[in-house]
Amino acid sequence: MISLSVYDKNGKEVESLKVDESTFGGRVRYSLLKQAIVMYQANKRVGTAATKSRGMIAGSTKKIYAQKHTGNARAGTIRTGKRVGGGVTFAKVARDFSQVMPKKQRKLARDSAILSKLLSNNVVIVDQLKFEKPKTRDFVNILGNLKIDRSCLVIIGEYNDTLWRSARNIAKVSVMPVVESNAGDICRHTKLLFTKEAFLSLINKNESGEN
Repeated sequence: MISLSVYDKNGKEVESLKVDESTFGGRVRYSLLKQAIVMYQANKRVGTAATKSRGMIAGSTKKIYAQKHTGNARAGTIRTGKRVGGGVTFAKVARDFSQVMPKKQRKLARDSAILSKLLSNNVVIVDQLKFEKPKTRDFVNILGNLKIDRSCLVIIGEYNDTLWRSARNIAKVSVMPVVESNAGDICRHTKLLFTKEAFLSLINKNESGEN
């Protein structure tokens, strides 16, 4: 069992939670975790780089001048890659770098990522995060009270525009609902900050076998 403290906005411990490792798969599956991270990174690649080949250049395919007896170097068509304005010899084409993983594997990779953070004491739970209006300074103060001074992924129960706007200008801090959490974003940040609501909902879904 893993024991976790729950803090309020001022950094004061208000209660504690017990979490069984089996709730998050029982062990960290590093090979699956790597596969998921590679997939998420590959899916960020745009792959739209492209250049024109000789066949895409407008112009005649006729040889510019005779092969011999002109005093000039040998030359082919005007579209050759050796001439200014010609096509590229080995032209780049648009590519799709995207990869896919089954839904169950993505979920298991996410759970392994969370478990690795739990085992390394990089998970912090706060009882609630509510703001009357967007205020970056207030969010920075909360992170300071919770002793979070490194990159952090904040996972909340549901999307909250006020909370997102409060955190968007803080370097290396991201906010996302628990349903969008994934292994790629979890591993990209050093710390995980859960609201109590989000963490309990995640545990309940895992224990009930929901995806």
